[in-house]
Amino acid sequence: MLESMNLTNLPLEPRQVVEVDWCDRWIVYHRLRELDIPCSCETHKPLQANLSSPTAIIQLWSVTKQYSASRQELIDWLKSCWNLNKR
Repeated sequence: MLESMNLTNLPLEPRQVVEVDWCDRWIVYHRLRELDIPCSCETHKPLQANLSSPTAIIQLWSVTKQYSASRQELIDWLKSCWNLNKR
């Protein structure tokens, strides 16, 4: 599963292999398609996505985070977002 992404070092190449658990890859694939991120997911092959913009990279990170993070990590992340908005 994709644990974390260093967005500053990720090259913007036409096609990136997205490492997610096999059981989650179809869900991630469909969500990326809903976000209009071109991707492909074939049987017994890894998920691949076109990451042609910083926005696509952030959306990919967000989608994969939903499936790779524990419930507590997601709660803590949401709380930190709320705290940023209070400042």
